[in-house]
Amino acid sequence: MAIPEKDFRLVRKKFEDKSERIPDRIRLGNHFVDDFIFEDQEAADIPTGALRVIFNIMSIISSEQFRPEDRPKQLSLFDEEFETENNIFASIKIRNSKISPSGSTKQVVEAYGFLARFKMDWYKSVNSNGKEIKTFGALISTPTYDQRGYTSFLISSYWLKKLMIIPEYNYILYNLVYNIRNNKHIIFAIWLSKLPEGGTMMKLSSLNKKFGLNYKTANDFCFKFLKPARVNFNRYNNLSFNCHYKGDFIFIHPFYTKMNTGSDIPENTEEQSKITRRLYYFSKRYGLKADEMLQFSYQYRTISQTRKLIEKAFSEFIRINRQKGVKSTDFQGVHFLNKMQEFIIQLYKETKMGEILPNGYPVIL
Repeated sequence: MAIPEKDFRLVRKKFEDKSERIPDRIRLGNHFVDDFIFEDQEAADIPTGALRVIFNIMSIISSEQFRPEDRPKQLSLFDEEFETENNIFASIKIRNSKISPSGSTKQVVEAYGFLARFKMDWYKSVNSNGKEIKTFGALISTPTYDQRGYTSFLISSYWLKKLMIIPEYNYILYNLVYNIRNNKHIIFAIWLSKLPEGGTMMKLSSLNKKFGLNYKTANDFCFKFLKPARVNFNRYNNLSFNCHYKGDFIFIHPFYTKMNTGSDIPENTEEQSKITRRLYYFSKRYGLKADEMLQFSYQYRTISQTRKLIEKAFSEFIRINRQKGVKSTDFQGVHFLNKMQEFIIQLYKETKMGEILPNGYPVIL
């Protein structure tokens, strides 16, 4: 009898938590956060134990994570190691006490069980040679307890790529998953780390949908969900927030807390002021509303290479409009962002990174 294709697994690399050192923070890539935690803009209800597994995976592979712009050769090596055949995996081993400090076997089993079932499917990616690579599984596969006190499992090349290759990322404190019990507060903290300095404004219905909640009024959302989350963040996180509401609209403004060591806080330099003024110029000249500025502002502020690409795209946008005798201000709001996105994609594809990662261009809307 033929063995189904999904039963063939090739393990190319083994990761193990050999150090007892507890990291201050981990790097969560935005592609992973968007595809795994916030697919279709809605947060998955991931249990705290499963979040601990994810945070410990990030900690173990941290030395292997990289931005492709900084280490293009490393991207080619990943391609050669993990994207030559279907169903290639890496093996990871985590100490059980990292998932349940209280020693609860039930909590460990439930954490791995959730991640072994959640989003189980066939996944496809295309390597640098244009070959389609397929893998089957969830984030983790076949958790086993072959060594006392540890759990081993497999991660497919599809998810490993999103965990290791991080063109855009945010820092999250490692101990959040141990200090905060409410899993939705942890997930909210991950979302908060992606907000621009100016914060955001969202309708009650949108926030309810995003976090799987059902509050009837903005007042209830603020005082029953956001206020307890803020108390936790003020105590345990390096990033907290202020909030208020007007009608059904809720305003959230992130700020760094005193417990921050200083390395995470953007410096209040002339460069930061220049960026703020430039974003203000874009918003006023092209009629961008607060929600339309959210992604654009994030991309512009966070990574200098992305900012240069956006400015280059804007110069091209102005040049083409002048050739056509069209005023650039004829493009307002989303229409302006759509045109800018077209130029960004076009210019990105002309770069070396565009050849290696054809779909890795920044998304501004």
